[in-house]
Amino acid sequence: MYGVPPAALFAGPGSVLAVATAAVAVVILLTWLLALRLRDVSVIDPVWGPAFVVVAAVAALVGDGCPARRWLLLALTAIWGLRLGIHLTRRKLHEPGEDRRYTAMRNAHPNNFALWSLGWVFAVQGVLVLIISLPVQVGARSPERLSPAIAPGLIVYLLGLGFEAIGDEQLRRFKSRPESKGRVMDQGLWRYTRHPNYFGDACVWWGIWLVVLQCGGSWWTGIGPAMITLFLVRISGKGMLERDIGERRPGYADYIRRTSGFIPMPPRADPAPEAKQD
Repeated sequence: MYGVPPAALFAGPGSVLAVATAAVAVVILLTWLLALRLRDVSVIDPVWGPAFVVVAAVAALVGDGCPARRWLLLALTAIWGLRLGIHLTRRKLHEPGEDRRYTAMRNAHPNNFALWSLGWVFAVQGVLVLIISLPVQVGARSPERLSPAIAPGLIVYLLGLGFEAIGDEQLRRFKSRPESKGRVMDQGLWRYTRHPNYFGDACVWWGIWLVVLQCGGSWWTGIGPAMITLFLVRISGKGMLERDIGERRPGYADYIRRTSGFIPMPPRADPAPEAKQD
């Protein structure tokens, strides 16, 4: 089976990583300059998904592998990335002002926040885009033709895309109702996992990895979906969001007790009154 070793990403006419790095750097730098002008670092959020589309487009155009696989990977990435970008742009327009996470960072670095944010917010996200998208970059260099072996990956991808899109829409509608203010969203997919959108994100990239796994020797690109899963569960996703949400949303502690934190599962029954008193 043909395999693409890590070193191949840096050499030859199909050096996808080099071109992708340059393209992502331009996107990140322009977004940083816009953030400086608007004094709003959260403009980076709507750019996250489309930045992956830039990498996939570079891979499709520069890669020297099977054309069908290159364009399939571009399509899969574009459907996910553009949907996410549009969703976050709509949310940003309806919720103007800098996200409280970035405001806290700004307050913690008042004297050098511009340069600090370039390195620790924008550049870090650019590096993550390049690492997470490794399956797309490697898949663009494999000459092996597509086969039915990609079916499991497509199923996982579609599952993730559905969870993310449906979960985002359910939350949007919930927030749009005045009576929902201050309440915890525990309906629809949110009844089975506290973060259906994050679970969907992870599934999308594990699905893309499975599609590329058909190319022999590409197993090592699992670092991409593993990285996004780690960040979604422990660092910038679930971990950061739930750090203080209990203080802002009464009832969230009960929601945590009965609802899975990531993988969808049937909700747990509320403790009996006697147990609560204990």
